Amino acid sequence: MPTPSSATPDPASARSASGARPADALPDDGAPVRVRLGVLLARPVDPAVLDTAALAAQLDAAYPGLTWDVTARQEELGDEDDDALDLLEITRDRMLDEDWDIAVGVTGEPLQQGRHTLTEQVSPVHAAGVLSLAHLEEAPVDAVARVVGEVLGIDPDDDAPSAADRRAAAGWARQLADDVEHRDREAPAAYALRVAGRNARMLLGTVRANKPWTLAVSLTRSMSTALATGALTLITTDLWMLSAEYNGVQMAVLGAVSVLAVTLSLIVGAHLWERPRRRAEREQVTLFNLATVLTVLIGVVVLHVMLMLAALAGALLLVDPDVFHVVTEEPGEFVQYMKLAWFVGGLATIGSALGAGLEDDDAVRAAIFTRGASR
Repeated sequence: MPTPSSATPDPASARSASGARPADALPDDGAPVRVRLGVLLARPVDPAVLDTAALAAQLDAAYPGLTWDVTARQEELGDEDDDALDLLEITRDRMLDEDWDIAVGVTGEPLQQGRHTLTEQVSPVHAAGVLSLAHLEEAPVDAVARVVGEVLGIDPDDDAPSAADRRAAAGWARQLADDVEHRDREAPAAYALRVAGRNARMLLGTVRANKPWTLAVSLTRSMSTALATGALTLITTDLWMLSAEYNGVQMAVLGAVSVLAVTLSLIVGAHLWERPRRRAEREQVTLFNLATVLTVLIGVVVLHVMLMLAALAGALLLVDPDVFHVVTEEPGEFVQYMKLAWFVGGLATIGSALGAGLEDDDAVRAAIFTRGASR
């Protein structure tokens, strides 16, 4: 874990001296909420490139009802072998250590992710992002403010966010800054439900920002394994008979088991479940885990539906109704083809769990959490 070496004086930090809000108390709509933003400047980036007072003023003006306390620190973000995801993890670790609400890492080197060169990498679910000053076409203050907006759910392709988008982002930041009260001897599930209830809009916004519906096409090994499994299942006549005998309950159980199997495989295999290292991190880690489960679950459901549709198209094209009737003693009608597609889609989804185990952990994390901008 990198250690801070020096702090940049921050005129805005004096605003935090008046005291913190009581835990578990939502502020009035008219009362400003302090949001703690930490900016990590990787050596040899000069701290003078970032005017923290100007950044705080810009964020104050952009998001109504919020007062931003900006802290900038110059320190080591990583070595030359670290990619964008590594720097993002380091930035988030520092955010948790310092009890910031949002963190942005700034480096002077290009960000590398696999074979791609990025200008930024943002993870809304982590409330963190990293930014490269190399080839930057705007002022660093503007670039950091833009990354903060992307962390808060503003579409990076939207050059002029609407007032409603700004208000929604401000509400997201307000929830990040508000703490959920810890209760002695409270069950983890009960605490998770309270965190989800208090941060429902932010949680849903985070899941939407993760774009879980793109997960299936991002994980090529899982998709290729699933398609191969589906093709083998579709041409196996013994499985035709099995699908014809299944009732609705059995089909529903097959679908649920297949979705849960892949969801658990991705979460466990890529080490996506986090545990808080200390009490102060508990809420943010709980939110991260909830968003992770929802994102992966929605992504796997989309994968399951895609595989069923592919199986239905394959059945209609390849399975002759007369042959189906001879094999299963059931009429080769559309309803039976739908059952076969559901059955094949479920087995193909389970097959994708094997492919998920072959996926690189960084590839899974990048597909689920981050949004990068290429140079």
